[in-house]
Amino acid sequence: MILPEPSDGFAWVQSSARSGLVCRALAPIARHIFTTRSWLLGSASGADAWREVAEALGTAPGRLLRVRQIHGADVLVLRAGSPPDSDAAADIIVGDDASRTLAIQTADCVPLLIGDLRTGAVAAAHAGWRGTSLGVASAAVNAMTTEFGSRRSDLVVAVGPSIGPCCYEVGVEVRKCFAGQGVPDAQLARWFSTHALHLPANPPMARSTTRESIGTLFLDLWSATRDQLAAAGVASDQIFLAELCTASHGEAFCSYRRDGKDAGRLAAVIRMGSEVRTSKSEV
Repeated sequence: MILPEPSDGFAWVQSSARSGLVCRALAPIARHIFTTRSWLLGSASGADAWREVAEALGTAPGRLLRVRQIHGADVLVLRAGSPPDSDAAADIIVGDDASRTLAIQTADCVPLLIGDLRTGAVAAAHAGWRGTSLGVASAAVNAMTTEFGSRRSDLVVAVGPSIGPCCYEVGVEVRKCFAGQGVPDAQLARWFSTHALHLPANPPMARSTTRESIGTLFLDLWSATRDQLAAAGVASDQIFLAELCTASHGEAFCSYRRDGKDAGRLAAVIRMGSEVRTSKSEV
């Protein structure tokens, strides 16, 4: 598999012969990885797929915490020593329990992983267009400050592969939803466009379905996420985007927009402590 080139803030690694992405700035704070289509989760779900993900972070499968993602902005707080709610409905997990790994899954939505340089607390968050309209990125930062006393200046955020403005076509009702949440006109103008952005590293997706065009606008979730993180007080030089579109790179990533109901899933996982022990394989 030929892997696409991420932004300078990320590097490809190998974990048990599977390719994944890590954020260079986040690695000294927390073990983490963004998986690719080559993992079991990329073609199947179930215990074996998540066991593989857990083991990549040096975690027993029973110590990997997932939630029922509902495209909202609700937060699950996992404190050290407290029993987790594995059936919680949430799209943000924040925690300070070094014995557990936090995990979210995506197939085009934005995966965010956050680490605190000072306290070591971590977070994992999932945001599609609905979650972005509700401010998931800001909510995750605010939860870190409220629950664990994190200073916004100490937070490092890694934004993994997701569908990009080269491919994410939406209807006008999506823009209206953002406006209804109070998003200013200036931001709406930056986040929505009437044409796809030309991104040399992310060619237009090759459709494997016959679904018709959804609408007349293209949504830039990457810019929206960066803007929300900056507005929440995260330093611009501590926000890192992989800048890889899941819909563009069929060999590397799963994409619901490209593949429909047959799409596999990607995982974004994080655990307090040193970086994941993998053999580095830069592309």
